[in-house]
Amino acid sequence: MKKKEIVEKYGVWKEKSMYGKKYMGIERTTFIIDENGKIENIFPKVKVAGHIDEILKSIKEMK
Repeated sequence: MKKKEIVEKYGVWKEKSMYGKKYMGIERTTFIIDENGKIENIFPKVKVAGHIDEILKSIKEMK
């Protein structure tokens, strides 16, 4: 499977905009996937600050 096919299947290949110019790119997204391959949680439009705390909280709630 090609990389672009993967990002399209995960729904992260999006139209983006920077300085008024539109282009296609990957939207920063975190997926928490369990040991069976099931997506347990999705964090779209990730901002770096505080994100690790969100992830750790989500993982703890899964257990």
